[in-house]
Amino acid sequence: MAYSIMVDAGHGGERDPGAVYNGRQEKDDALRLALAVGEILQNHGIDVQYTRTTDVYETPYEKAMEANQAGADLFLSIHRNSFPTDNEVSGVETLVYDLSGLKYQMAQDINDQLEAVGFVNLGVKERPNLAVLRRTSMPALLVEAGFINSDVDNRLFDENFQDIAQAIAEGVLDTLDSEGIIKDDNYHVQVGAFRNRRYAELLLNELLEEGFPAYIDDSGPYLRIQVGDFDDMEEAVEMERRLKQAGYPTVIVK
Repeated sequence: MAYSIMVDAGHGGERDPGAVYNGRQEKDDALRLALAVGEILQNHGIDVQYTRTTDVYETPYEKAMEANQAGADLFLSIHRNSFPTDNEVSGVETLVYDLSGLKYQMAQDINDQLEAVGFVNLGVKERPNLAVLRRTSMPALLVEAGFINSDVDNRLFDENFQDIAQAIAEGVLDTLDSEGIIKDDNYHVQVGAFRNRRYAELLLNELLEEGFPAYIDDSGPYLRIQVGDFDDMEEAVEMERRLKQAGYPTVIVK
């Protein structure tokens, strides 16, 4: 039986927009990102279910019970953060019930992947009072994908949206793989993901001209520009280092 993840888009409906900044609503960003992350996970053989796929409201307790009743193996909640003063704090953090076990390792992996996209890594925090972390009977994480009242984070969110979705999904998959829960393929270094083939080919040609063994992975809904096919993680890390030195944003994927 496939590993099952309940992906939750935080907030929702007219009564709960979440944090709001200059007309931007957390519930919308969370839903868009949750669906993108879920799609990537499905493409890697994960059984994905959602607490919502449209703009509807459920209480956090109802979401936790929904995951429990579905028998999900993991609960992944997607949010945007907020701070009392606009443009004072930026970065990503992931919340867990306590700093132990699979959920803690996965939270760190997700934050590391998001840091590679460009976010400040604010770390993993304990939040035992949150219903979706306390009431779920499986490992549960709540990812705060940047501050909605930070112009810096919003620019990162909008300009690197697919890379952010990929980073969260890869943080999940890398942990499951390292724990032997799922088995993924070799390591690759991803430099970009596009819907438009012209943009994908422009980046591909640029990388090839610089001597990187790049190619387009078109097995999913996005055209993913990747470099290398490594059996060993250390080789992938070395290639990632070279690409970063050349000025490319990177994420190690499988």
